[in-house]
Parts: sequence; structure tokens; C-alpha cells
Amino acid sequence: MTLSVFWFRRDLRLSDNVALFHALKNTSNTPVLPIFIFDSQILNELQKNDARVTFIHKTLQQLNAQLNESGSSLLCLQGDVLSVWSKLIQDFEIKQVFTNKDYEPYAIDRDKKVQQLLTKNKVQFLQYKDQVIFEENDILKADQTPYTIFTPYKNKWRSAFSVDLLKDYSFSENPNFYKANHHFPSLAEIGFETSQIIVKPFTLSNLQQYEQTRNLPELDAGSYLSVHLRFGTVSVRQIMRQLQASDSVFMNELIWREFFMQILFHFPKVVSASFKAKYDSIAWLNRPEDFEAWCNGTTGYPMVDAGMRELNQTGYMHNRVRMVTASFLCKHLLIDWRWGEAYFAKKLLDFDLSANNGNWQWAAGTGCDAAPYFRVFNPTEQQKKFDAKGNYIKKWIPEFATFAYPKPIVEHTFARQRAIETYKKGISF
Repeated sequence: MTLSVFWFRRDLRLSDNVALFHALKNTSNTPVLPIFIFDSQILNELQKNDARVTFIHKTLQQLNAQLNESGSSLLCLQGDVLSVWSKLIQDFEIKQVFTNKDYEPYAIDRDKKVQQLLTKNKVQFLQYKDQVIFEENDILKADQTPYTIFTPYKNKWRSAFSVDLLKDYSFSENPNFYKANHHFPSLAEIGFETSQIIVKPFTLSNLQQYEQTRNLPELDAGSYLSVHLRFGTVSVRQIMRQLQASDSVFMNELIWREFFMQILFHFPKVVSASFKAKYDSIAWLNRPEDFEAWCNGTTGYPMVDAGMRELNQTGYMHNRVRMVTASFLCKHLLIDWRWGEAYFAKKLLDFDLSANNGNWQWAAGTGCDAAPYFRVFNPTEQQKKFDAKGNYIKKWIPEFATFAYPKPIVEHTFARQRAIETYKKGISF
């Protein structure tokens, strides 16, 4: 039997899924086999109780149950992606493969190799825009080069935006899925353990007061949307359809997401190097004991420590606090932003390479549209401003205001001056 294949990646849902919609309505009327590949190259880098793998597995389980309703099931495979595809085209007579585009360097390279393999075997590889409103070359300057400053990018994005871009790509009844009952693997079979960290459902009910509440960590007034957009358990179009005109501040957050995605696409060097090359000459101190104190939330700066403990225990960190902790690592401790970026990549449930890299480079002053190097957040002032009653701090630091809480590992005025001098020296090379 000739088949089409739909390959799930960062789009773990059946509704409003562009490539899946096209796969199911393709004119040749071939049944669609839905698959997911646990990529060993990615999995081998992760801890065995990684909360994101637990979340992906649980989400796939729900997808499989939905597919069972139409007599189908999800084929879950594991291994080197190219080897998995080599076996798939031997086991099935595949005519076309449908998938949604991914814009990260590793994914682009992987998809290129898969496409070459499929083309050689006379299988069409069809990719669609799904996880963004505007992709890498949709919003460009007049000279067709990419924007590297957020505000003009945002203005162009907003002027190009229209509700026509928010079409709902949900399929109609009786979808033509391939009828099969594939074995669904347990987490243990994939080589992982269940994490105790829970991914919270997203909510848009906080958005009425978003502008007033978004910087106050004690209120926990965020949307928890970032994890769901990262893994595609909801479509960005559905979120945009639900937003009101008054949600402009929140919409800006979604535009930042797309801004950083196109930066990563056009400037892949940012994965390992500063966007502004002159910042690669900064003489970081990189003291392991300072880094350990930062990771464990024992720096003696309550706002920093509360944030790091929240991250370690829950996989989340409030956005304002992310800025404070990142700035503290780079500026106060003079530790290379790449160390912090890698730690966040390991811990954050919503880890997304482009946003994580973009925000770390912003905090370090090395990025495309970054805070200037001489801007050094004062964590104590940030605490007074955004957690005046100390409720957020007390929640995460039970020993706060006791002798058990450590003294500051560095004095602010000294650290600020040291950072400014070190940066100045570094970028003048």
C-alpha cells in the first residue's frame, strides 16, 4: 500500500497543524502514517530524568489515544534520524513525507540530509511554515537584509500582520490516517525515567493586567505559554486568534520570539560566538566556585538565589528574574554567558535555542540588540522594585533572614566597576 507520512517534531498536536492538514487533504488520497522519532543525537545529551522528555512522552501518549479513535496509531521510533528513515523507506511504500519547518542549525542540517535520502529514493519531502506567523525571510529590510534591531523589526512585523495569516488548519471529520495499532513505547523503553517536574497548562486569563503584573514574580502572573509553543502543543495562530488588540505588550513577547528565530537562522555563528565579534575578547574570570554558587542559588543575593532555586526545582523562572540572574552571572561574577546559557538549556522546560541564546547575549551585552555593557543590574534594587515585600524570595529561600543564608559572594559597587573596566578593555582590542 502506498502511504504518505506525517512527521511530528515541534508541533505535537492534531488540530491547527499546517503540514498535517496538507498531508490529510493531499489529492492522491493516500493514507497518512503519523510518526515521531526520538532522536538519539538529542537524547544522548540529556539527563535520564529530563522533564522535557517526560512531557513529550506524555503528550505523544495523548496524541496516540486521539489517533486510536480513528483506528490509527502513532509510530514512535528511536535512533539516528537518517538510519530511521533508511529503514522506514524499506518497510513502507512511501510516496510523500509532510513536515513543518524548523529553523535551528541542527534541524536545518538534519532535514537537508533526510531530503537528500528521500529524493534519491523518489520520495517527495514537503515542508510547511507552522510554528511562526512570519518566518526567516518574511520580514526583511528594504534592501532584503535581515533586521538586527528589535524595534524596526517589530514595526515591520506589525504592519505586515493581518488576520488572514491566522487561518485555522484543522482537518475535517473522517481523516484518512493509516489504519494500524503500533506499539507505544514506555519511557523506560526509550531509556528515561519519569520526572517529578510538572509542565503547567498555559493560560491567557492573566493578560488583562499583563502590562501591570508581568514584572512582579510573586504574582506568578505569566501565561506559561512558552513551553507549549516550544513543543507545539498549541499553535501560535490559535494564540493570536485569542488575543485582543489590548494585548500589545504580550504580543510583543511573541514578536521577540520570531525576532530571535530569524537572528539564529541568518547568523548561526551566535550559537557559539558573540553576535558582536568584538565582545569575544572579554577576559572572563570563569571561577568554578562562583559558578557553582550561582547554579545552586547561594550567592547571597536573594533575587538571584530565589530565581535559581525556582529554576532547579520547577524548570521555570520568572522573566524579570531571568534578566537579573543572567546579568549577575556575566557582570557581577564575570562568567562567560555561554556557561549560563548551557545551564539554562539543561534546566528550562521552555528551552528554545534562539530565545535562550538571544536573551543571554542581550543580558551579557554581546547580542544584536543588547543592553549596553555598562548597564549593570543592581540585584538589590531590582528586589526592592519588583519584590518589595520579599514574598517571592521567602517562597524559594526558606532560610532567608537567618544565619544560615550566605553573605554576598561579591560586593555590588566593586563588581560593577570591575565589569565595566573588563568589558571596556575587552572590546577595545
